Amino acid sequence: VHCVMIGFGMEEVKAPRLFEYDDIKGVAHEVTTRNINPYLVDAPTVLLGRRSNPLSSVSHMVEGITTLDNGILSFSETDYLEFIKAEPKSKKWFKSWLTGSDFLYGRKNYCLWLTDASPAELQEMPHVMKRIVAVQKFRLASKSSQKFAATPWLFRETEIPKTFLLIPKTSSETRRFLPIGFVSDAVVSNSSLYLGNATLYEFGILSSTMHNAWVRYTCGRLESRYRYSAGIVYNNYPWPTELTDAQRSAVATAAQAVLDARAAHQTGATPASLATLYNPTTMPPNLVAAHKALDKAVDAAYGKKGLATDADRVAFLFTQYEKITSLLAGE
Repeated sequence: VHCVMIGFGMEEVKAPRLFEYDDIKGVAHEVTTRNINPYLVDAPTVLLGRRSNPLSSVSHMVEGITTLDNGILSFSETDYLEFIKAEPKSKKWFKSWLTGSDFLYGRKNYCLWLTDASPAELQEMPHVMKRIVAVQKFRLASKSSQKFAATPWLFRETEIPKTFLLIPKTSSETRRFLPIGFVSDAVVSNSSLYLGNATLYEFGILSSTMHNAWVRYTCGRLESRYRYSAGIVYNNYPWPTELTDAQRSAVATAAQAVLDARAAHQTGATPASLATLYNPTTMPPNLVAAHKALDKAVDAAYGKKGLATDADRVAFLFTQYEKITSLLAGE
């Protein structure tokens, strides 16, 4: 259990104070502020509401696929190999299946993705039909999914882009960066979010310390772990404004360098998972250097220098948020 103690009074405090920790196990130091907002930052008093669309002109974030199948159409790698051996015609209908945890730890799983399968093709696969019947029984027994029992070979959502940027909903609070990445030819579960038309620029901003500081202050928590959301975290995030083509290109170039630094450790007999690469104790030096270069490019895109702490960054971002929302109709 984590507690935050906040005092309220009827009179305005002339010099409100915050107590910050450079090391959570160390001693707090006092910071005099002009204003303490609901996120315990010296910034404008802003309360983030749930948004259905991003503040800026960026890709929309979508929740992953909800299967409503009780795991019947999902397979471990071993189960997948055994199934296609028994039902060879089913192989063409399998896709990689990714949960947020699978993505972080590099695990391989599969699912039957039957969106484009015709009735005749389904009926030619008796082992697949057996699973479809089991899904139908499961859905009929559940009030929340009965309306999907008429199409038991389909998940609740039936479309997903060929390539997308995957963002796990849950990530360890010990990581400096929320590990995200581009994925192709896979189906992602609703334990993750994705951007279907994401660019290197968007990957770069979301992978920066600027955005990760925003995450640490505004996201929900599962125990202590970060719980990312589209409605609160992503859609309220104030992206750079008045961005030049050169600045956008610099962020994209630095973002590609981060991907290249990861790739150097993801080949060979024992490829490193993202969870391993972003372990704060053993994060590879080349990846640390790539993120530092990315942070420099992102800070320049915002026109800022000298933001030393998360609190500094989030205070700046709340100021930007206030400027942007003040220009929006109905705000």
